[in-house]
Amino acid sequence: MLGVYNKLALGLVISGALAFAVGNYPPLTALVFGTPLRWVVMFSPLVILLVSSFAMKNPSPTGAGMVYWSIVTLMGIGLGSIFLMYTDTSIAKTFLITAASFGFLSLWGYTTKKDLSGMGSFLIMGLFGLILASIVNIFMKSGPLDLAISAIGVLIFAGLIAFDTQRLKHTYYDIGGDARGTAVATNFGALSLYLNFINLFMFLLRFFGSRE
Repeated sequence: MLGVYNKLALGLVISGALAFAVGNYPPLTALVFGTPLRWVVMFSPLVILLVSSFAMKNPSPTGAGMVYWSIVTLMGIGLGSIFLMYTDTSIAKTFLITAASFGFLSLWGYTTKKDLSGMGSFLIMGLFGLILASIVNIFMKSGPLDLAISAIGVLIFAGLIAFDTQRLKHTYYDIGGDARGTAVATNFGALSLYLNFINLFMFLLRFFGSRE
């Protein structure tokens, strides 16, 4: 778990630095968001996740690491858009709120005696519903629906942080000290918590972010 948290923290630092650079340095902003490169940045993380889930049946530590750092880099570049939409102060405030919430939820998931596996299944179903509702609202452009999606998104990813933390704890015991398995699990564990953190941050930003 220490390895997971360290890799997660480094990933967030790299993503934050890339987002700040892309959002505040005009030549980079124009390169990423003023060219077709924005579509690559937007969809590549999803493509990498899908390809890795089907192609990497027995992933190596190197392969798992490449997946993690590729997604961290691409997500960081794409997050540069928030600096064009929100004030720096509100972004920093929301990040601190997210970090505090993440710490509490992950600690609870690690220490609780309650089995969260049933909650995990419910949250995954809710996540698919959230994605579907988000796609529908692209065309409807409904303000109340967007607010509801944001609120539900916060609840879903808050729950997933606790669930994934407990799942990773159990995974460690299942691996039983195998070095290769531990290295792979560390990369993919950090990836799951990273995605939960970023999504929770983005939904909270809709509530706490002040528009430019």
